Amino acid sequence: MSEGAGQLELRETPVGVELWVQVTPRAARSELAEVEGGALRVRVTAPPVEGAANRALVDLLSESLGLPARRIRLIAGGRSRRKRVLIEGLRADELRARLAARAARTATAPDPNR
Repeated sequence: MSEGAGQLELRETPVGVELWVQVTPRAARSELAEVEGGALRVRVTAPPVEGAANRALVDLLSESLGLPARRIRLIAGGRSRRKRVLIEGLRADELRARLAARAARTATAPDPNR
């Protein structure tokens, strides 16, 4: 994940931090991608049918951030590619640190396709 195309826009709330996510369903693989237009671009393999892509998004964020899925909620955009997500129990600086750590792990991991 890179922030070359801009900085991730985060909003702290009394219960956590909100962010915009731009989801690409039916991708070749599920992954956190770059930041674009203030939103985190996320690719999921699930189709946008009957909430499958939304569930895949929550599962991917849960795994990537090391949080239980119950602490990640879609608060807007349930039927759109651009979604507003609430991460409960984290501050903006903690979320940025977890995303940066995830990006560092991904950048140093060997490519399984080689």
